Amino acid sequence: MPAAAPRPTRAQALAALERANRYWQAHNPPEKWPFWDVAAYHTGNMAAYALTGNASWRAYSTAWAEHNRWRGASSDVKADWKYTYGETGDHVLFGDWQVCFQTYADLYNLDPVKDARKIARAREVMEYQMATSNRDYWWWADGIYMAMPVMTRLYAITGERRYLDKLQEWFTYADELMYDREAGLYYRDARYVYPKHASGNGGKDFWARGDGWVFAAFARTLADLPQDHPVRPLLVARYRRMAAALKATQQPQGYWTRSLLDPQFAPGPESSGTAFFTYGYLWGINHGYLDRADYAPVALRGWDFLSRTALGPDGKLGYVQPIGDRAIPGQVVNQDSTAPFGVGAFLLAGTEMVRFLDR
Repeated sequence: MPAAAPRPTRAQALAALERANRYWQAHNPPEKWPFWDVAAYHTGNMAAYALTGNASWRAYSTAWAEHNRWRGASSDVKADWKYTYGETGDHVLFGDWQVCFQTYADLYNLDPVKDARKIARAREVMEYQMATSNRDYWWWADGIYMAMPVMTRLYAITGERRYLDKLQEWFTYADELMYDREAGLYYRDARYVYPKHASGNGGKDFWARGDGWVFAAFARTLADLPQDHPVRPLLVARYRRMAAALKATQQPQGYWTRSLLDPQFAPGPESSGTAFFTYGYLWGINHGYLDRADYAPVALRGWDFLSRTALGPDGKLGYVQPIGDRAIPGQVVNQDSTAPFGVGAFLLAGTEMVRFLDR
């Protein structure tokens, strides 16, 4: 059994969260594009704002949204809209351009006037997408985080049930494509399904951040999904199965390696997957989905690594694997490795750690 991690005080957890966010915002102006890498940071920033009420954090995300005109990918020519991978303006239906809609919806909900401009593009894009017969929009694990919580947020705003029904249809496709029932984990996409692809040890290859996106997406989706919707039992079952599977792959030092079942393939700590897992565990404990006795030690070990090793004294979050889609042997991931999505994941974990300690 790994050694138990120390339990932080509420003040310590809050200080770590604030240190990380102050550092990020001091070194990164909000005027950046709305693509996934930056937009994922804002999902964490808005969670941190909801916890703390820090007006400057809300203003930072608002300035980013205004800079991007409350839009994701920019094309207005619907005939050109695509959902294959793409960083250009016509990849409007690609989920990496849709995660920004989560923050726009959060800001809309905070607005007493309910300015429809803030969610107009989100509704235009998602309602166009729902009008198609395609069901393969979420063809990679990351996309489940990017887009599934958008659907529950827009349902909560509009009351239109089709958001949830399409969520069920698209998630079912993703689950059939990427979920491994034996392992209880998700492949990053169809290219990595075993035995077509194998890790260095010849076994199944599950990428930590890819599974982190999915595990965190379950938490963010279940938070807003009505209790009576028929997809809920499937999401809860997958979430709990992942929790058990991930527990078995945590390293004694509290982190998860980049290849979950092959730690020696790309050894050493990685903070973005670890932060998403820690967030997912804490949210589940806090909301009664995961047993506290079973999983609190896992979450505390994860937070101990994140707050005492990955987070530097100045507030810089390190050990974030660079943008990619798999574990890469020999890739340098160290204290200087940081990225907006990793900070966003850390903020999510920090907000739930504070709530965990409050309980």
